[in-house]
Amino acid sequence: MEDYHVAKFMKVADHELGLFAIFDGHLGDDVPAYLQKNLFTNILKEEEFWMDPSRSIAKAYLKTDQAILSQSSDLGRGGSTAVTAILIDGQRLVIANLGDSRAVLSRQGQAIQMTIDHEPNTERGIIENKGGFVSNMPGDVPRVNGQLAVSRAFGDKSLKLHLRSDPDIQEAAIDSSTDILILASDGLWKVLSNQEAVDIAKTTADPRKAAKQLVAEALKRDSKDDISCCVVRFGGSKL
Repeated sequence: MEDYHVAKFMKVADHELGLFAIFDGHLGDDVPAYLQKNLFTNILKEEEFWMDPSRSIAKAYLKTDQAILSQSSDLGRGGSTAVTAILIDGQRLVIANLGDSRAVLSRQGQAIQMTIDHEPNTERGIIENKGGFVSNMPGDVPRVNGQLAVSRAFGDKSLKLHLRSDPDIQEAAIDSSTDILILASDGLWKVLSNQEAVDIAKTTADPRKAAKQLVAEALKRDSKDDISCCVVRFGGSKL
């Protein structure tokens, strides 16, 4: 396991923020550990955050990636996917991702995928235009330059010329129809559909127990990848 997570509430400038994230590292845990410590801090440092959180998140993701690359002698050659969610005053949700960790929102029990899985095949043209290639060996998954199974990530200095680090960002209003938010690394989504995950998470009012149930179900289904999960329940206990 090279995963790290964030799940906390805090008061900032008379606002309540819920900060949630899953960071799924590869080739070591230094990069996801750095993200756990620094990414949200960098986002909240952006002067325009309260006026335009999506733009601030995009800028902070890129600046954070540049900082990771500049410290590669200390952080190593590895990298990390990321899915982050910021809940502003319980009413506005801003979700961003790099890689194949995913966010799924439930409205009245119906699963809505809020992120895009950044897989090499889906961005093959962009990778090839940058001078890279996507290999797809029998029995394996598509990989950038035969190495990485995602097309966007933090870090990965040796592949950065052919990788993107700009996130996809989605916003959602939180209202009475909003039930649950699930953030998880790809080890969960490889064996569970979005709706299956929501249906399992709905069976308990305790979001911690819901996250544990999801991880247990993924293991039961013989997932072979890292499995980290965070569940946020709306309209009840927060965590």
